[in-house]
Amino acid sequence: MTSLLAKADKVINGARQSQYGTPIDNHRRIAAVWEAITGREYTPQEVAAMMIGLKLARLANRMDHEDTWMDIAGYAALGWEMTNDSDTK
Repeated sequence: MTSLLAKADKVINGARQSQYGTPIDNHRRIAAVWEAITGREYTPQEVAAMMIGLKLARLANRMDHEDTWMDIAGYAALGWEMTNDSDTK
């Protein structure tokens, strides 16, 4: 059985990266869109944290949705990595 964290790693560094580009580039694009909508700047790390919030809201409807738990794990890992990457500070 593959652990949820291993699945999240595979998705982040595999299919989703080939679809959306690198996580940092994708989070920067999301931040730019949100800034255009709200007029407030966002960091890639804030994007990851707020995406966790979105996923938590979805869990309120269905706690047994594995994909949502996997996404939370992935966003948490990305947020931490981006926080400690000198290119995102």
